[in-house]
Amino acid sequence: MAKTKTAFFCQNCGTQYAKWIGQCTSCKQWNTIVEEVVQKEAKKTWKTNSSTLQKASKPLRVKEISSDKEIRLNTQDIEFNRVLGGGLVPGSLTLLGGEPGIGKSTLLLQIALKLDYKTLYVSGEESQKQIKMRADRIHPNSENCFILTETKTQNIFQQIVALEPDLVVIDSIQTLHSDYIESAAGSISQIRECTAELIKFAKESNTPVVLVGHITKDGTIAGPKILEHMVDTVLQFEGDRNYVYRILRSLKNRFGSTAELGIYEMQGSGLREVNNPSEVLISKNDEDLSGTAIAATVEGMRPLLIEIQALVSTAVYGTPQRSATGFNAKRLNMLLAVLEKRAGFKLAAKDVFLNITGGISIDDPATDLAVIAAILSSNSDISIEKGACFAAEVGLAGEVRPVQRIDQRILEAEKLGFHTIYVSKNNKIGLKKTQIQIKLASKIEQIVAELFG
Repeated sequence: MAKTKTAFFCQNCGTQYAKWIGQCTSCKQWNTIVEEVVQKEAKKTWKTNSSTLQKASKPLRVKEISSDKEIRLNTQDIEFNRVLGGGLVPGSLTLLGGEPGIGKSTLLLQIALKLDYKTLYVSGEESQKQIKMRADRIHPNSENCFILTETKTQNIFQQIVALEPDLVVIDSIQTLHSDYIESAAGSISQIRECTAELIKFAKESNTPVVLVGHITKDGTIAGPKILEHMVDTVLQFEGDRNYVYRILRSLKNRFGSTAELGIYEMQGSGLREVNNPSEVLISKNDEDLSGTAIAATVEGMRPLLIEIQALVSTAVYGTPQRSATGFNAKRLNMLLAVLEKRAGFKLAAKDVFLNITGGISIDDPATDLAVIAAILSSNSDISIEKGACFAAEVGLAGEVRPVQRIDQRILEAEKLGFHTIYVSKNNKIGLKKTQIQIKLASKIEQIVAELFG
């Protein structure tokens, strides 16, 4: 019988040590080193059929390598394809992370049910009846989706050999365990071993594999950091559970850009793809309300128009409150200081509340001008004219600064029926003929005079 072997692993970054220490020397975290049993048996590697075995690769000159575009697996989901860069690459390993209950399993089951390819959906968290109930709501008549409830990798590979699927979905990697590692499911060594076995299967059989990963309280994917380095693509599924909209981002993509963004709307029948997010992020209110402004922003490679709401009121208590939802609170304080110093508005004794509608978070500095317009609109109780939007950064000197990809922002605003857009005077605009009126400004005083003068 093999001798039991133990090792010490950092639960945060996965670094291995020969003995216990208080602080991890790699990630500098304290009390994250735990002992795990690592009893290795003689490895029984996953075996492919002779028809799927690939020949050993040989070194080639750069000019000899074919530059043909990689054939991708169409997922029948426009938003998912966009974030991946065109679809799933054969032999790739994709990791999807997100908060509990955000809709990760629903998204992948929905894709598996719609595909014309043979798909194996492996669940270690739910029973087949539970998955069947969800499938009946999403897409009840699917002929190519097979459901397996199993957590042991050896048994999963037996079913894969018998079924020979075109796509494998694992929900989730933290529930799997291998007989070759004597530790609990979800531990560092188990996650690393199970992922390595799945990578070997994906590369040898040229079958794409999608993994679901849990996330920690601070929003990072649970398990060792090496897990994200092992896979080809890391996707993040996020959103506020109190709202219906979900955002799919790419944190790492070996086969495409990480700047793309996918937006979904959660419904009773599953996740609906939102092809034009600007229309759902802007309220359809015909009344003139003070404190609202429209910002032309860019998320990744995608232009969006979002609605920013502000409320300025006299402080009831001694210290004025500053609250921002979906916007950086420190940047809000900076913009308020600029308004007080450069434009002469006395806001130090007033409460200021800011909200970006739709439950999304935006980091684009081009929203600065819209934030200032919304705050001043609420402060003076004068509504901003309908059909006006903003796209500019505001500096500490009160100057209106240019932002990147201004042409895309202008075209998106024009497409949605806006007749005026306020931008920086220093922006280089390449558009020649546009229906929308482009108003240029170099200082926020000009914007104040134009809107509230």
